[in-house]
Amino acid sequence: TPECQIHSWPAMSQGSAEVEKQPLRKRTKLVLKRCLSPRAKRELKTHSDRLLQWLRKSAGRSSVPSVPSTNSKATTLKAGDLVRVRSSGEIQATLNSWQELKGCLFFQDMWQYCGTTQRVLKPVERFVDERDYSVKKAKGLILLEGLICDGTPDYGRCDRACFYFWREEWLEKIDA
Repeated sequence: TPECQIHSWPAMSQGSAEVEKQPLRKRTKLVLKRCLSPRAKRELKTHSDRLLQWLRKSAGRSSVPSVPSTNSKATTLKAGDLVRVRSSGEIQATLNSWQELKGCLFFQDMWQYCGTTQRVLKPVERFVDERDYSVKKAKGLILLEGLICDGTPDYGRCDRACFYFWREEWLEKIDA
């Protein structure tokens, strides 16, 4: 049986790619991403979110993200379904201060698809977490046809062509 290529990546690579020097804020963010364990990152995010909520509450602003209601059942979207990506305002209302909903990051490059009609490639039930090479279960994550990442502002361009993970709450099914 063929094995996953993830384990052979160090042998396939030819060293680190050169990227332009980043501002201090971005370099600090990258160091924290690389050095903190997933548990420590969650705790940091939880404490900073609480602090930001307290500050917003003190200033008289609402800080609780509003999540569109979805069925509590398993994923309702399936391969081939047409969906509308919700508007930027609707999606922004669901995101915390880390631009995440239930741990799923909404990348900067995903905003361009707001309000567009897309086709579901497939729901995600399991995926490989490359931080520890373990298989994780997932609920409410969707892959959309042709919507792939080509890099991030923090790390730069990437040729890997990974699909974006979309939360079901960010999508609205279009009935045929």
